[in-house]
Amino acid sequence: MKNASIIAAIVLLFSLVTGFAHASEPSTININVADVSTLSTLNGIGESKAEAIVAYREANGPFTSTEELAKVKGIGARTVEKNAERISVE
Repeated sequence: MKNASIIAAIVLLFSLVTGFAHASEPSTININVADVSTLSTLNGIGESKAEAIVAYREANGPFTSTEELAKVKGIGARTVEKNAERISVE
């Protein structure tokens, strides 16, 4: 019984360690083509702000820089900074 507990603990520990090893930072999101569900995965961007990004993009054309995202109503420079490594305008 004691051996089974030790084995279970080792398996659990191994699972946790390998799970963290495979967890990686999400890929870069191109704000010029991303849909609402993809945009809403960004920090500080919910569904309504993601919809505002898409609406802004449709009304004004593609973003020329990631900093231009701050022109969208409800999104400030701080939100852009928090997501700087995850967004692009490719």
